[in-house]
Amino acid sequence: MANYNLLLLPGDGIGPEVMAEVKKLIAWMGAHGMGTFEIEEGLVGGSCYDAHGVAVTDATMDLAHAADAVIFGAVGGPKWDSVPYDVRPEAGLLRLRKDLALFANLRPAVCYPPLADSSSLKREVVESLDIMIVRELTGGVYFGEPKTISDLGNGQKRAVDTQVYDTYEIERIGRVAFELARKRNNKVTSMEKRNVMKTGVLWHEVMTALHQREFKDVKLEHQLADAGGMQLVRWPKQFDVIVTDNLFGDMLTGSLGMLPSASLGETDPKTGKRKAMYEPVHGSAPDIAGKAMANPIAMITSFGMALRYSFGMAREADLIDGAIATTLAKGLRTADIKSEGAKVVSTSEMGSAILAEMAALAA
Repeated sequence: MANYNLLLLPGDGIGPEVMAEVKKLIAWMGAHGMGTFEIEEGLVGGSCYDAHGVAVTDATMDLAHAADAVIFGAVGGPKWDSVPYDVRPEAGLLRLRKDLALFANLRPAVCYPPLADSSSLKREVVESLDIMIVRELTGGVYFGEPKTISDLGNGQKRAVDTQVYDTYEIERIGRVAFELARKRNNKVTSMEKRNVMKTGVLWHEVMTALHQREFKDVKLEHQLADAGGMQLVRWPKQFDVIVTDNLFGDMLTGSLGMLPSASLGETDPKTGKRKAMYEPVHGSAPDIAGKAMANPIAMITSFGMALRYSFGMAREADLIDGAIATTLAKGLRTADIKSEGAKVVSTSEMGSAILAEMAALAA
């Protein structure tokens, strides 16, 4: 069996609760011959600030660099609202992304058939939805300099965030999108705001040139980001792969408890490996932390993305997806996705039910 080194960073709020369900899955896979997983754990976010005065330590960063993949829970909460900006919980997440050079954020938006009627959109709009949002993660307004708040006097202040993109940053995220599309439905939609932003003009120019140079076999269309957002609500199934910058790519589809993500770095030409971190989109949800109400599906499917994109374990990733679909089809729901006639279960009960279905499918 292959051996994989994982760094688990549960974080704050519901992070440890949903990470516990991934631990159960990892233990089961190891016991059933689906790889050997060597696990390290570390603090990140508010929990790390409480212990060490920073959002992530250098020692934990060393573990992250050495790991085959980082599995990340969630950070933040009202408890840390007043801590200094550079050590706020989210700074740990941003450092991981930046120091590991995780430039490509993959956010799949999939509608499981049993949940089609739970959407605020009509069934025919979301049923069988399967799109991939590819978000550039280490450039743009989140990381651009200068980033300041200055005092203008007379009670006035000025805040500045800088949106910056270089050609190579757009090209490399574009390649990820085009290569993903070749394995899906062969269509990429590039979204930007070239009508009002110079970075949008460059984004459009670079994506067009990259398409003509390397990916003529893939269909490329361009949309302004605001129009694209409207189309995502009106008829999302028109999309296959959407690629966009750090700010505009920070979009959500469906229940937060259902949304996984992957953050990927460049592939090492010598080893064929790439730095990667996998995390649910839902955040720390401090209002339900400790109440056994959190939906673990996004955390479990984030681990499934690690199996697929870091370890080449597509069969095992498919087993996880199939187990989740079967569990939902049997009417089990956590509170965030409850519906009439469904059985509302706890975080642990949902995780155990998915694991039981995976065992059945594997057999």
